[in-house]
Amino acid sequence: MQKFIANLKNKNFFLLWLAQIISQFGDRINQMALIGLISTRIPGSALGMAKILSFTILPVFLLGPVAGVFVDRWDRRTTLFVCDFLRGLLVLTIPFFFIYRESLVPIYIVVFIAFCMSRFYVPAKLSIVPDLVKQEDLLVANSLVTVSGMIAFVMGCAFGGIIVEHAGPRGGFIWDALTFFVSGFLVFSINKRINLHLNKEEILNTGKEMIKVIRKSVMEEFKDGVRYLINHKEIRFVINMMFILFSAAGAVYVVIIVFVQETFNSVTLDFGFLSVFLGLGLFTGALLYGRWGEKLSRFYTIFICLIAGGAMLIVFALVVQGTKSFFWAAVLSFILGLIVGPVFISANTVIHEVSHDEMRGKVFGGLEVVMHLGFLITMFISSVLSDYIPRAWILVGAGGLLFTVGWIGLSRYRKKGSLV
Repeated sequence: MQKFIANLKNKNFFLLWLAQIISQFGDRINQMALIGLISTRIPGSALGMAKILSFTILPVFLLGPVAGVFVDRWDRRTTLFVCDFLRGLLVLTIPFFFIYRESLVPIYIVVFIAFCMSRFYVPAKLSIVPDLVKQEDLLVANSLVTVSGMIAFVMGCAFGGIIVEHAGPRGGFIWDALTFFVSGFLVFSINKRINLHLNKEEILNTGKEMIKVIRKSVMEEFKDGVRYLINHKEIRFVINMMFILFSAAGAVYVVIIVFVQETFNSVTLDFGFLSVFLGLGLFTGALLYGRWGEKLSRFYTIFICLIAGGAMLIVFALVVQGTKSFFWAAVLSFILGLIVGPVFISANTVIHEVSHDEMRGKVFGGLEVVMHLGFLITMFISSVLSDYIPRAWILVGAGGLLFTVGWIGLSRYRKKGSLV
Protein backbone atom coordinates (compact mmCIF):
# COMPACT_ATOMS: atom_id res chain seq x y z
CA MET A 1 0.00 0.00 0.00
CA GLN A 2 2.92 2.36 0.68
CA LYS A 3 4.06 1.98 -2.94
CA PHE A 4 0.60 2.98 -4.17
CA ILE A 5 0.55 6.04 -1.89
CA ALA A 6 4.08 7.03 -2.94
CA ASN A 7 3.08 7.02 -6.61
CA LEU A 8 -0.04 9.07 -5.92
CA LYS A 9 2.12 11.71 -4.22
CA ASN A 10 3.66 12.26 -7.64
CA LYS A 11 1.47 15.22 -8.71
CA ASN A 12 1.70 14.63 -12.45
CA PHE A 13 0.89 10.94 -12.18
CA PHE A 14 -1.94 11.67 -9.74
CA LEU A 15 -3.54 14.09 -12.22
CA LEU A 16 -3.34 11.47 -14.98
CA TRP A 17 -4.74 8.81 -12.64
CA LEU A 18 -7.67 11.02 -11.59
CA ALA A 19 -8.36 12.05 -15.18
CA GLN A 20 -8.64 8.39 -16.16
CA ILE A 21 -11.14 7.70 -13.40
CA ILE A 22 -13.37 10.53 -14.65
CA SER A 23 -12.92 9.87 -18.37
CA GLN A 24 -13.54 6.14 -18.09
CA PHE A 25 -16.46 6.80 -15.76
CA GLY A 26 -17.98 8.75 -18.65
CA ASP A 27 -17.13 5.97 -21.12
CA ARG A 28 -19.28 3.52 -19.16
CA ILE A 29 -22.17 5.99 -19.06
CA ASN A 30 -21.81 6.36 -22.82
CA GLN A 31 -21.86 2.59 -23.15
CA MET A 32 -25.13 2.39 -21.22
CA ALA A 33 -26.59 5.22 -23.29
CA LEU A 34 -25.79 3.40 -26.54
CA ILE A 35 -27.25 0.16 -25.18
CA GLY A 36 -30.39 1.99 -24.07
CA LEU A 37 -30.70 3.72 -27.43
CA ILE A 38 -30.56 0.48 -29.43
CA SER A 39 -32.77 -1.38 -26.94
CA THR A 40 -35.53 1.19 -27.35
CA ARG A 41 -35.20 1.30 -31.16
CA ILE A 42 -34.57 -2.42 -31.86
CA PRO A 43 -35.53 -4.44 -28.72
CA GLY A 44 -33.76 -7.78 -28.25
CA SER A 45 -31.47 -7.38 -31.26
CA ALA A 46 -27.90 -8.56 -30.74
CA LEU A 47 -27.16 -7.59 -34.34
CA GLY A 48 -28.42 -4.05 -33.70
CA MET A 49 -26.00 -3.81 -30.75
CA ALA A 50 -23.20 -5.13 -32.94
CA LYS A 51 -23.85 -2.53 -35.64
CA ILE A 52 -23.53 0.52 -33.43
CA LEU A 53 -20.57 -0.95 -31.56
CA SER A 54 -18.82 -1.61 -34.87
CA PHE A 55 -18.57 2.17 -35.36
CA THR A 56 -16.59 2.36 -32.12
CA ILE A 57 -14.15 -0.25 -33.46
CA LEU A 58 -13.70 0.62 -37.16
CA PRO A 59 -11.46 3.65 -36.36
CA VAL A 60 -8.94 1.19 -34.93
CA PHE A 61 -8.30 -0.21 -38.40
CA LEU A 62 -8.36 3.14 -40.19
CA LEU A 63 -6.20 5.11 -37.76
CA GLY A 64 -4.70 2.53 -35.41
CA PRO A 65 -1.74 1.62 -37.64
CA VAL A 66 -0.55 5.25 -37.92
CA ALA A 67 -1.89 6.85 -34.72
CA GLY A 68 1.00 5.47 -32.69
CA VAL A 69 3.48 7.03 -35.12
CA PHE A 70 2.03 10.51 -34.55
CA VAL A 71 1.73 9.96 -30.79
CA ASP A 72 5.48 9.29 -30.65
CA ARG A 73 6.06 12.62 -32.47
CA TRP A 74 3.57 14.81 -30.60
CA ASP A 75 3.53 15.98 -27.01
CA ARG A 76 1.54 13.26 -25.28
CA ARG A 77 -0.13 15.55 -22.77
CA THR A 78 -1.32 17.86 -25.54
CA THR A 79 -2.72 14.89 -27.43
CA LEU A 80 -4.71 13.74 -24.39
CA PHE A 81 -6.12 17.21 -23.72
CA VAL A 82 -7.20 17.91 -27.31
CA CYS A 83 -8.80 14.47 -27.69
CA ASP A 84 -10.83 14.90 -24.48
CA PHE A 85 -12.07 18.35 -25.51
CA LEU A 86 -13.09 17.32 -29.04
CA ARG A 87 -14.80 14.13 -27.87
CA GLY A 88 -16.81 16.13 -25.35
CA LEU A 89 -18.08 18.45 -28.08
CA LEU A 90 -18.93 15.56 -30.40
CA VAL A 91 -20.91 13.63 -27.78
CA LEU A 92 -22.99 16.73 -27.00
CA THR A 93 -24.34 16.75 -30.55
CA ILE A 94 -26.19 13.48 -29.93
CA PRO A 95 -28.62 14.61 -27.17
CA PHE A 96 -29.13 18.09 -28.61
CA PHE A 97 -29.33 17.41 -32.36
CA PHE A 98 -29.62 13.75 -33.38
CA ILE A 99 -31.24 11.58 -30.72
CA TYR A 100 -34.84 12.22 -31.78
CA ARG A 101 -34.29 11.71 -35.51
CA GLU A 102 -35.73 8.56 -37.02
CA SER A 103 -32.47 7.58 -38.70
CA LEU A 104 -29.55 6.31 -36.65
CA VAL A 105 -27.02 7.27 -39.34
CA PRO A 106 -26.06 10.69 -37.83
CA ILE A 107 -25.42 8.99 -34.47
CA TYR A 108 -23.31 6.33 -36.17
CA ILE A 109 -21.24 9.12 -37.75
CA VAL A 110 -20.75 11.00 -34.45
CA VAL A 111 -19.78 7.81 -32.64
CA PHE A 112 -17.34 6.97 -35.43
CA ILE A 113 -15.63 10.40 -35.34
CA ALA A 114 -15.44 10.43 -31.53
CA PHE A 115 -13.74 7.05 -31.51
CA CYS A 116 -11.36 8.24 -34.23
CA MET A 117 -10.18 10.71 -31.56
CA SER A 118 -9.81 7.82 -29.14
CA ARG A 119 -7.33 6.14 -31.50
CA PHE A 120 -4.85 8.87 -30.65
CA TYR A 121 -5.92 9.09 -27.01
CA VAL A 122 -5.35 5.45 -26.03
CA PRO A 123 -1.71 5.03 -27.15
CA ALA A 124 -0.90 8.50 -25.77
CA LYS A 125 -2.36 7.56 -22.39
CA LEU A 126 -0.49 4.26 -22.24
CA SER A 127 2.75 5.77 -23.51
CA ILE A 128 2.86 8.72 -21.11
CA VAL A 129 3.02 6.60 -17.94
CA PRO A 130 6.80 5.92 -18.15
CA ASP A 131 7.31 9.66 -18.71
CA LEU A 132 5.74 10.42 -15.32
CA VAL A 133 7.19 7.69 -13.06
CA LYS A 134 10.54 5.98 -12.48
CA GLN A 135 11.38 2.67 -14.15
CA GLU A 136 11.21 0.75 -10.87
CA ASP A 137 7.69 2.10 -10.23
CA LEU A 138 6.19 0.95 -13.55
CA LEU A 139 4.40 -2.14 -12.21
CA VAL A 140 2.78 -0.22 -9.37
CA ALA A 141 1.92 2.66 -11.72
CA ASN A 142 0.33 0.29 -14.23
CA SER A 143 -1.61 -1.30 -11.40
CA LEU A 144 -2.92 2.09 -10.33
CA VAL A 145 -3.89 3.02 -13.90
CA THR A 146 -5.73 -0.28 -14.19
CA VAL A 147 -7.31 0.26 -10.77
CA SER A 148 -8.54 3.68 -11.91
CA GLY A 149 -10.22 1.99 -14.85
CA MET A 150 -11.86 -0.51 -12.53
CA ILE A 151 -13.14 2.21 -10.21
CA ALA A 152 -14.53 4.07 -13.20
CA PHE A 153 -16.02 0.86 -14.57
CA VAL A 154 -17.85 0.14 -11.31
CA MET A 155 -19.13 3.66 -10.72
CA GLY A 156 -19.95 4.38 -14.35
CA CYS A 157 -21.86 1.15 -14.93
CA ALA A 158 -23.99 1.62 -11.82
CA PHE A 159 -24.62 5.31 -12.35
CA GLY A 160 -25.08 4.94 -16.10
CA GLY A 161 -27.45 2.01 -15.72
CA ILE A 162 -29.65 4.00 -13.35
CA ILE A 163 -29.60 7.16 -15.51
CA VAL A 164 -30.51 5.38 -18.75
CA GLU A 165 -33.13 3.16 -17.11
CA HIS A 166 -34.97 6.14 -15.59
CA ALA A 167 -34.00 9.21 -17.69
CA GLY A 168 -33.27 7.62 -21.05
CA PRO A 169 -30.15 7.67 -23.24
CA ARG A 170 -30.18 11.49 -23.62
CA GLY A 171 -29.09 12.07 -20.03
CA GLY A 172 -26.33 9.51 -20.41
CA PHE A 173 -24.79 11.31 -23.38
CA ILE A 174 -24.84 14.66 -21.56
CA TRP A 175 -23.06 13.20 -18.54
CA ASP A 176 -20.48 11.55 -20.80
CA ALA A 177 -19.63 14.88 -22.46
CA LEU A 178 -19.15 16.59 -19.09
CA THR A 179 -16.69 13.92 -17.95
CA PHE A 180 -14.58 14.48 -21.07
CA PHE A 181 -14.28 18.20 -20.27
CA VAL A 182 -13.29 17.55 -16.63
CA SER A 183 -10.75 14.91 -17.66
CA GLY A 184 -9.25 17.29 -20.22
CA PHE A 185 -8.84 20.00 -17.58
CA LEU A 186 -6.98 17.60 -15.27
CA VAL A 187 -4.66 16.45 -18.06
CA PHE A 188 -4.01 20.09 -18.99
CA SER A 189 -2.90 20.66 -15.37
CA ILE A 190 -0.03 18.16 -15.66
CA ASN A 191 3.17 20.14 -15.14
CA LYS A 192 4.56 20.11 -18.67
CA ARG A 193 4.79 23.22 -20.78
CA ILE A 194 2.19 23.46 -23.54
CA ASN A 195 1.69 26.08 -26.21
CA LEU A 196 -1.88 26.49 -27.40
CA HIS A 197 -1.48 30.02 -28.81
CA LEU A 198 -0.42 29.28 -32.38
CA ASN A 199 -0.29 32.11 -34.87
CA LYS A 200 -1.15 31.79 -38.54
CA GLU A 201 2.43 31.05 -39.62
CA GLU A 202 2.83 28.38 -36.96
CA ILE A 203 -0.44 26.72 -37.99
CA LEU A 204 0.63 26.64 -41.65
CA ASN A 205 4.06 25.25 -40.76
CA THR A 206 2.47 22.59 -38.58
CA GLY A 207 0.11 21.59 -41.40
CA LYS A 208 2.97 21.38 -43.89
CA GLU A 209 4.98 19.27 -41.47
CA MET A 210 2.06 16.88 -40.97
CA ILE A 211 1.60 16.51 -44.75
CA LYS A 212 5.32 15.88 -45.14
CA VAL A 213 5.19 13.28 -42.40
CA ILE A 214 2.22 11.55 -44.00
CA ARG A 215 3.84 11.47 -47.43
CA LYS A 216 7.34 10.45 -46.51
CA SER A 217 7.62 8.86 -43.11
CA VAL A 218 4.39 7.58 -41.57
CA MET A 219 4.24 4.38 -43.58
CA GLU A 220 7.98 3.90 -43.21
CA GLU A 221 7.72 4.29 -39.45
CA PHE A 222 4.70 1.99 -39.47
CA LYS A 223 6.83 -0.61 -41.25
CA ASP A 224 9.51 -0.10 -38.62
CA GLY A 225 6.87 -0.71 -35.96
CA VAL A 226 5.73 -3.95 -37.64
CA ARG A 227 9.34 -5.16 -37.87
CA TYR A 228 9.83 -4.25 -34.22
CA LEU A 229 6.79 -6.30 -33.20
CA ILE A 230 7.90 -9.30 -35.26
CA ASN A 231 11.42 -9.29 -33.81
CA HIS A 232 10.37 -9.26 -30.13
CA LYS A 233 8.94 -12.57 -29.00
CA GLU A 234 7.65 -11.12 -25.72
CA ILE A 235 5.59 -8.51 -27.57
CA ARG A 236 4.40 -11.12 -30.10
CA PHE A 237 3.23 -13.24 -27.21
CA VAL A 238 1.28 -10.37 -25.63
CA ILE A 239 -0.35 -9.54 -28.97
CA ASN A 240 -1.38 -13.18 -29.53
CA MET A 241 -2.88 -13.46 -26.04
CA MET A 242 -4.74 -10.16 -26.35
CA PHE A 243 -6.14 -11.22 -29.73
CA ILE A 244 -7.52 -14.42 -28.21
CA LEU A 245 -8.85 -12.67 -25.11
CA PHE A 246 -10.61 -9.95 -27.10
CA SER A 247 -11.96 -12.49 -29.59
CA ALA A 248 -13.66 -14.21 -26.68
CA ALA A 249 -14.81 -10.83 -25.33
CA GLY A 250 -16.29 -9.92 -28.72
CA ALA A 251 -18.20 -13.20 -28.88
CA VAL A 252 -19.57 -12.55 -25.41
CA TYR A 253 -20.26 -8.82 -25.35
CA VAL A 254 -23.41 -8.21 -27.38
CA VAL A 255 -24.77 -11.66 -26.59
CA ILE A 256 -24.45 -11.24 -22.84
CA ILE A 257 -26.20 -7.83 -22.96
CA VAL A 258 -29.31 -9.35 -24.55
CA PHE A 259 -28.93 -12.48 -22.38
CA VAL A 260 -29.06 -10.37 -19.20
CA GLN A 261 -31.86 -8.13 -20.53
CA GLU A 262 -34.08 -11.13 -21.29
CA THR A 263 -33.16 -13.06 -18.15
CA PHE A 264 -33.94 -10.20 -15.74
CA ASN A 265 -36.43 -8.23 -17.90
CA SER A 266 -34.69 -4.82 -17.85
CA VAL A 267 -32.87 -2.54 -20.30
CA THR A 268 -29.70 -1.33 -18.55
CA LEU A 269 -30.37 -1.54 -14.81
CA ASP A 270 -29.45 -5.21 -14.16
CA PHE A 271 -26.69 -5.24 -16.76
CA GLY A 272 -25.28 -2.09 -15.17
CA PHE A 273 -25.24 -3.61 -11.69
CA LEU A 274 -23.74 -6.88 -12.91
CA SER A 275 -21.04 -4.78 -14.56
CA VAL A 276 -20.46 -3.21 -11.14
CA PHE A 277 -19.72 -6.61 -9.62
CA LEU A 278 -17.49 -7.49 -12.56
CA GLY A 279 -15.67 -4.19 -12.08
CA LEU A 280 -15.28 -4.79 -8.35
CA GLY A 281 -13.69 -8.12 -9.18
CA LEU A 282 -11.34 -6.49 -11.70
CA PHE A 283 -10.48 -3.83 -9.12
CA THR A 284 -9.72 -6.40 -6.43
CA GLY A 285 -7.71 -8.57 -8.81
CA ALA A 286 -5.68 -5.56 -9.94
CA LEU A 287 -4.94 -4.55 -6.34
CA LEU A 288 -3.87 -8.05 -5.33
CA TYR A 289 -1.70 -8.49 -8.39
CA GLY A 290 -0.18 -5.04 -7.95
CA ARG A 291 0.72 -6.01 -4.37
CA TRP A 292 2.19 -9.47 -5.05
CA GLY A 293 2.67 -9.50 -8.82
CA GLU A 294 6.46 -9.08 -8.72
CA LYS A 295 6.73 -12.58 -7.24
CA LEU A 296 5.02 -14.21 -10.23
CA SER A 297 6.07 -14.72 -13.84
CA ARG A 298 4.11 -12.35 -16.10
CA PHE A 299 3.51 -15.14 -18.64
CA TYR A 300 2.56 -17.78 -16.07
CA THR A 301 0.01 -15.32 -14.66
CA ILE A 302 -1.57 -14.78 -18.08
CA PHE A 303 -1.99 -18.52 -18.75
CA ILE A 304 -3.47 -19.29 -15.32
CA CYS A 305 -5.91 -16.38 -15.61
CA LEU A 306 -7.06 -17.53 -19.07
CA ILE A 307 -7.75 -21.05 -17.79
CA ALA A 308 -9.62 -19.92 -14.67
CA GLY A 309 -11.45 -17.12 -16.51
CA GLY A 310 -12.67 -19.49 -19.24
CA ALA A 311 -13.96 -21.96 -16.65
CA MET A 312 -15.74 -19.19 -14.73
CA LEU A 313 -17.46 -17.86 -17.88
CA ILE A 314 -18.86 -21.34 -18.53
CA VAL A 315 -20.13 -21.59 -14.94
CA PHE A 316 -21.70 -18.11 -15.20
CA ALA A 317 -23.67 -18.98 -18.35
CA LEU A 318 -24.99 -22.30 -17.05
CA VAL A 319 -25.84 -21.13 -13.52
CA VAL A 320 -27.59 -17.89 -14.57
CA GLN A 321 -29.56 -19.68 -17.27
CA GLY A 322 -30.62 -22.39 -14.83
CA THR A 323 -31.40 -20.31 -11.74
CA LYS A 324 -32.21 -16.83 -13.16
CA SER A 325 -30.80 -15.59 -9.86
CA PHE A 326 -29.33 -12.10 -9.77
CA PHE A 327 -27.44 -13.03 -6.59
CA TRP A 328 -25.51 -15.83 -8.27
CA ALA A 329 -25.00 -13.76 -11.40
CA ALA A 330 -23.44 -11.01 -9.25
CA VAL A 331 -21.20 -13.42 -7.31
CA LEU A 332 -19.93 -15.12 -10.47
CA SER A 333 -19.38 -11.76 -12.20
CA PHE A 334 -17.20 -10.67 -9.29
CA ILE A 335 -15.13 -13.86 -9.40
CA LEU A 336 -14.71 -13.57 -13.18
CA GLY A 337 -13.37 -10.03 -12.83
CA LEU A 338 -11.06 -11.08 -10.00
CA ILE A 339 -9.51 -13.73 -12.24
CA VAL A 340 -9.16 -11.71 -15.45
CA GLY A 341 -7.84 -8.42 -13.97
CA PRO A 342 -4.14 -9.39 -13.74
CA VAL A 343 -3.97 -10.26 -17.46
CA PHE A 344 -4.06 -6.63 -18.59
CA ILE A 345 -1.53 -5.45 -16.00
CA SER A 346 0.86 -8.23 -16.96
CA ALA A 347 0.52 -7.49 -20.68
CA ASN A 348 1.04 -3.72 -20.35
CA THR A 349 4.00 -4.18 -18.01
CA VAL A 350 5.71 -6.60 -20.41
CA ILE A 351 5.39 -4.06 -23.23
CA HIS A 352 6.69 -1.20 -21.07
CA GLU A 353 9.66 -3.29 -19.95
CA VAL A 354 10.80 -4.43 -23.40
CA SER A 355 9.80 -1.48 -25.65
CA HIS A 356 12.07 1.45 -26.41
CA ASP A 357 10.63 4.90 -25.66
CA GLU A 358 10.36 5.95 -29.31
CA MET A 359 8.49 2.74 -30.18
CA ARG A 360 5.89 2.57 -27.39
CA GLY A 361 3.20 4.48 -29.27
CA LYS A 362 3.59 2.21 -32.31
CA VAL A 363 3.50 -0.93 -30.17
CA PHE A 364 0.34 0.07 -28.31
CA GLY A 365 -1.22 1.30 -31.55
CA GLY A 366 -0.54 -2.07 -33.17
CA LEU A 367 -1.85 -3.91 -30.13
CA GLU A 368 -5.10 -1.92 -30.35
CA VAL A 369 -5.56 -2.99 -33.98
CA VAL A 370 -5.03 -6.67 -33.22
CA MET A 371 -7.30 -6.71 -30.17
CA HIS A 372 -10.17 -4.93 -31.88
CA LEU A 373 -9.87 -7.04 -35.01
CA GLY A 374 -10.56 -10.15 -32.95
CA PHE A 375 -13.35 -8.38 -31.07
CA LEU A 376 -15.11 -7.10 -34.21
CA ILE A 377 -15.02 -10.40 -36.10
CA THR A 378 -16.38 -12.54 -33.27
CA MET A 379 -18.93 -9.88 -32.23
CA PHE A 380 -20.69 -10.06 -35.59
CA ILE A 381 -20.38 -13.85 -35.80
CA SER A 382 -21.92 -14.36 -32.36
CA SER A 383 -24.66 -11.76 -32.93
CA VAL A 384 -25.77 -13.62 -36.06
CA LEU A 385 -25.46 -17.05 -34.42
CA SER A 386 -27.54 -15.88 -31.45
CA ASP A 387 -30.61 -16.02 -33.70
CA TYR A 388 -30.06 -19.78 -34.14
CA ILE A 389 -28.12 -20.94 -31.06
CA PRO A 390 -29.15 -20.37 -27.41
CA ARG A 391 -27.18 -17.39 -26.11
CA ALA A 392 -25.97 -19.28 -23.06
CA TRP A 393 -24.21 -21.81 -25.29
CA ILE A 394 -22.37 -19.04 -27.12
CA LEU A 395 -21.04 -17.89 -23.74
CA VAL A 396 -20.02 -21.46 -22.95
CA GLY A 397 -18.15 -21.69 -26.26
CA ALA A 398 -16.21 -18.48 -25.57
CA GLY A 399 -15.29 -19.76 -22.13
CA GLY A 400 -14.12 -23.03 -23.62
CA LEU A 401 -11.86 -21.15 -26.06
CA LEU A 402 -10.16 -19.23 -23.24
CA PHE A 403 -9.72 -22.38 -21.15
CA THR A 404 -8.20 -24.34 -24.04
CA VAL A 405 -5.76 -21.62 -25.08
CA GLY A 406 -4.64 -21.06 -21.50
CA TRP A 407 -4.13 -24.79 -20.93
CA ILE A 408 -2.11 -25.27 -24.13
CA GLY A 409 -0.01 -22.18 -23.41
CA LEU A 410 0.69 -23.22 -19.82
CA SER A 411 1.69 -26.74 -20.91
CA ARG A 412 4.14 -25.39 -23.49
CA TYR A 413 5.51 -22.82 -21.08
CA ARG A 414 6.15 -25.44 -18.38
CA LYS A 415 7.72 -27.84 -20.86
CA LYS A 416 10.03 -25.40 -22.66
CA GLY A 417 10.43 -22.73 -20.00
CA SER A 418 10.01 -20.05 -22.66
CA LEU A 419 7.46 -18.49 -25.01
CA VAL A 420 8.58 -20.23 -28.18
